[in-house]
Amino acid sequence: MTGFLFELSFLLAAPVWLLMILAPGWGPTARIAASPLTAVPVLLVYLALAIPVFPDLWNAVSSPDLDTFRDLTALPDGAGAVWAQVIAWDLLIGQWMYREGRRLGLSPLLMGPLLVFTVLLSPIGFLGFLGVRAVRERRTGGRGLSGGVVAGQAQR
Repeated sequence: MTGFLFELSFLLAAPVWLLMILAPGWGPTARIAASPLTAVPVLLVYLALAIPVFPDLWNAVSSPDLDTFRDLTALPDGAGAVWAQVIAWDLLIGQWMYREGRRLGLSPLLMGPLLVFTVLLSPIGFLGFLGVRAVRERRTGGRGLSGGVVAGQAQR
């Protein structure tokens, strides 16, 4: 069961990633990427994995050290819970990057690879995006190329 839940956590997030990478301009993609509820199914998998190892999980987060964390991740449900948590948070980071990229008018040809790096190696993709974002905001004063309008929505 743990193996199935481990795999399910990514499978639940994959459709959102695919939309942001392969169909960034499609109307429903923007609406889906704007919702934090996309992470809820993955977080439910997290709970299914975390509840059986809750004492170990609590020990690892309430008194964190490397050995305690290693003990948690040595348990199949512990490793699965950590994986599901990473998948959920990476998805939320990716959704923010997608929305920021749209706001700044970044090309899907640039955002696609950054999102792929984020889904595979989150810190690298996120840091790369932050660098691109800083350059774009410096050049445009934070307005992006759209002059403050993205997908028909006025900027706030």
